[in-house]
Amino acid sequence: MVNVGTTRIYKNNQTTIPSKIRKLFDVSEDTVMDWDLNSDNVITITFKSKKSSIHDLVGLGKSKETTNAVELKRGLYK
Repeated sequence: MVNVGTTRIYKNNQTTIPSKIRKLFDVSEDTVMDWDLNSDNVITITFKSKKSSIHDLVGLGKSKETTNAVELKRGLYK
């Protein structure tokens, strides 16, 4: 692992992302950071664009009922 910078935590728990990281991952003010912690207490940070597409929402909702996509679509036109 290569250290690309060291940062400090400031007031209100804010910090700065090192410029090498910002440039490498095209980080801007709209970027969202996902923080994951594994069982060895190693943190992994993933950068994502803030703007979500409809594909990001697929599968997020769950239903206890069995559904049929064709019947649901037909119900829209009744």
